[in-house]
Amino acid sequence: MARDVSDTTPLGARSELVEWIESGEKPRETWRLGTEHEKVPFYKADASPVPYEGERGIRALLEGLQGLTGWEPIMENSYPIGLVDEVGGGAISLEPGGQFELSGAPVRTLHETADETALHLKYAKAVGDKLGLGFLTLGMSPLWTRAETPVMPKARYRIMTEYMPKVGSLGLDMMYRTATVQVNMDYGSEADMVKKMRVSLALQPIAAAIFANSPFTDGKPNGYLSMRSAIWLDTDRDRTGMLDFAFEEGFGYERYVDWALDVPMYFVKRDATYHNVAGASFKDLFAGKLAQLPGERATRSDWANHVSTLFPEVRLKRYLEMRGADVGPQEHITALSAFWAGLLYDQAALDGAWELVKNWTAEDRNRLRNDVPKRALKAEIAGRSARDVARDALTLSKAGLQRRGYKDEAGRDETRHLAYVEDIVESGRTPAERLLERYHGEWGGSVKPAFRECVF
Repeated sequence: MARDVSDTTPLGARSELVEWIESGEKPRETWRLGTEHEKVPFYKADASPVPYEGERGIRALLEGLQGLTGWEPIMENSYPIGLVDEVGGGAISLEPGGQFELSGAPVRTLHETADETALHLKYAKAVGDKLGLGFLTLGMSPLWTRAETPVMPKARYRIMTEYMPKVGSLGLDMMYRTATVQVNMDYGSEADMVKKMRVSLALQPIAAAIFANSPFTDGKPNGYLSMRSAIWLDTDRDRTGMLDFAFEEGFGYERYVDWALDVPMYFVKRDATYHNVAGASFKDLFAGKLAQLPGERATRSDWANHVSTLFPEVRLKRYLEMRGADVGPQEHITALSAFWAGLLYDQAALDGAWELVKNWTAEDRNRLRNDVPKRALKAEIAGRSARDVARDALTLSKAGLQRRGYKDEAGRDETRHLAYVEDIVESGRTPAERLLERYHGEWGGSVKPAFRECVF
C-alpha cells in the first residue's frame, strides 16, 4: 500500500460507507488495471538483508529512484517511506521488512502493464547496482530468520507488529518475510462487483497454485510450494479468508460493509500521528465512543484506511484486489494480471468462469484453499484437480483477452502475456517445484544460489 488516506470529511451514517464503495463503479470503457508487486532486496556481496539506514540502505535506494523518476517523496516524520507519481498515479512503497513495492498506475492494457513493470525494474536495477543491491523473484525471503529481517520506520507497522501475535502465529512472517503480486480491477455496478467477487474468490486458490513460488524458509525447504499462502491461513482470522458470506443470497456492498465494520481496527490517524487502537471497534469510532480517543468520530480517511487493513483473498475497496499469488520474475507479474483481466473484463469469460465455480460449496472452496499451499496444482476440488480447473480457467481467460483485442506495436494481442501461465499449467510444474528440483540438484542443498538465479 502506497500511503494512508487523508480526508477529514466526517461520516454521519452507515449509508455513507456503502456509498464510498459504490462510488468505485465505472463504465466498461474506463475500466483499468493496476498491477502491484513486492520484491525482497538483498546485498549481492553476501546475500544479507538491507536495513533502512546507511549509505547503501533502503533510504538510499528510495532517494536514488527519486532522482531517476522525479516522483515526489512520501514522508513520515523525517523519513522517506515511498515515492508517488502525482501525474501518472503510480507509487513505490515499503512493506514492513523492506520489501520494495511498485503500485502501478491504472492502465488500459496488459502491454502497458508490461512496459511499466519493465521500466520500474530497469530503474530499480540501475540504482540497486550502484548500491550493491539485488531483488529476489521469490514469494518469501528464503534465508534470513524473522529476527534477522530489517524493520522499516512506519508507525502503522509498529502497531501491527505488536498486535499480530495476539491473533495468529504467522502474522509477523506475513509482514516481514513475504512478497506478493496482485492486480486491481474495476467493476461497473453492484451486480458486476458481486459476480466478479464470487468468481475471483472461488478461483483465487487456483491462482495461488499456478503462481506458487515460496518453497524455502530459513535456508531450507519449508514443506510447502507456497509458504506465503500457508502463512495467510494463520495470520488473523478476523480479517482474512475466503468470505463465505459473499456467496450468500443478497450479498452486495452493504453486506461487505457490515463485515468490515466487525473487523477490529489497527489504528486511527490524526494529522501525522498514528493512534494505536488495535482490537477496537470501528463501530465505536463511528459512534464517537472509542475509549482510546474519547469524542473522536470517524472520517472518510478513517474508513479508507480501515478497509485497507482488511486482508481477505479478494479485497473490495473502490475496486477489487486479487490477493492470492506469490511474486515471481517479470513475466510472472504480467501473467497474473493477464489471467485475471481475461476472466473478469470480458463478459463471456466471466459468465463461463461462474459456470465453472457456481456449484462449489463453501466446504469445497475452503478445502481447496487449505490444500493449495502444499499441493498447488495437485490439490482437488469437487472431484477435479486444481490443474484441470486451471486449464479451464486459462482457456476462458485467453478467449477473453482475444475478444478484448488490444494489440501492441507488433500487432500481438494480450494473450502473449499468458505464455508463462500456459507453460506452468501444461507441464503441471509450478515455479516452486522447479526451484526445489534445482535445490536438490545443481544447487547442492543450498538456497544461496537463489541470490544469483532468482533475481530481477
